[in-house]
Amino acid sequence: MSGDAAGIEAVIDTIYRTESRRIFATLIRLLGDFDRAEEAMHEAFRIALERWATEGVPENPRTWLVSVGRFKGIDHLRKLARLRPLEDAGEPPVESETAWEDDSVGDDRLRLIFTCCHPSLPPDAQIALTLREVCGLTTEEIAHAFLTPAPTLAQRIVRAKTKIRDAKIPYQVPPAEELPSRLDVVLRVIYLVFNEGYAASSGESLTRVDLSTEAIRLGRLLVELLPEPEVIGLLALMLLHESRRAARTSSSGDLILLDEQDRTKWDRALIDEGASLVERSLRSRRFGPYTLQAAIAAVHAEARVAAETDWAQIVGLYDLLLRNDGSPVVELNRAAAIAMRDGPAAGLTLIDAILGRGELVDYHLAYAARADLLRRLGNAAEARAAYERALALTKQEPERRFLERRLREL
Repeated sequence: MSGDAAGIEAVIDTIYRTESRRIFATLIRLLGDFDRAEEAMHEAFRIALERWATEGVPENPRTWLVSVGRFKGIDHLRKLARLRPLEDAGEPPVESETAWEDDSVGDDRLRLIFTCCHPSLPPDAQIALTLREVCGLTTEEIAHAFLTPAPTLAQRIVRAKTKIRDAKIPYQVPPAEELPSRLDVVLRVIYLVFNEGYAASSGESLTRVDLSTEAIRLGRLLVELLPEPEVIGLLALMLLHESRRAARTSSSGDLILLDEQDRTKWDRALIDEGASLVERSLRSRRFGPYTLQAAIAAVHAEARVAAETDWAQIVGLYDLLLRNDGSPVVELNRAAAIAMRDGPAAGLTLIDAILGRGELVDYHLAYAARADLLRRLGNAAEARAAYERALALTKQEPERRFLERRLREL
């Protein structure tokens, strides 16, 4: 297929958007280095721009681009070898001519995810490297999303790549016996990215749609490549939370609580997809905390109005979750559900017990929940103190405005 220059450019642009991360993942395996693979990939696309206008678009563009990128990468290494000892330049891995064919591409993308989320890398580096190398976000985009100076973020990524190279971290999917623990790290990274997009830790906006979108894209990719129950459960959880995005803030960007949201704005397509995935994971009988959290979100989604929420079922799911993942935050969420089922006094007793143990004492949502229960019990003085403590701890502007409004109402 041949065509005019503008048409070919549009074709290449489309292929870059849809295939570049797959091509990149395969070139890392073939060339053994992140930066080398990225240079080779860009060189392959540059050559495609020159040659496809006259030769036409090949039948399998991705295979063509990988082949050209591999050739250019190895050629570059050979030139380096003539300038310095071969061991300094680095020998390319030996791969067969069919090493980049379609049936291996999925494995390459999975390898890339597990490499970026290797437990020997610091958690912040795992997130930055995943967004940069798996999702293809620029360093500036990641830095903006996490309110980090771009040079700091760039150094973090460079250090992570250096660690992978120097520690000889293998570019592979972990063996079966290591997979559960390694998969937990991958899922945690994806969920951290989603949470930063769904409920930003600081800044002017409650949400950052670019990050939650990337996390869902990663979740879909992982389900496609490794359909384990908890992978399915995490995707379900993200979809069910994402379904409420449009109803979570007012037109002025102010926070709207779950029981006050206009549920006609909830995305029913995302809810249906998420609920179906929850059922699929539950049927496996091998589910864990992500699936249980998704099941709780699905119960909320089933209620067309807040008053119809099945709080007894939600408390039962939290009981299971607490046995599976006994964290103080899960305890806090369970206490809030019990307050809805049994009344604010029952929930307040549980929250005070958590804080009394010295847990969540710097967690603003614990004080916000306590303040709300005190407000409902008519204890304005203690509610005010709890709201003020929550306000002192939060760094998120819409949450600050919400807490300030609650204080004014008192």
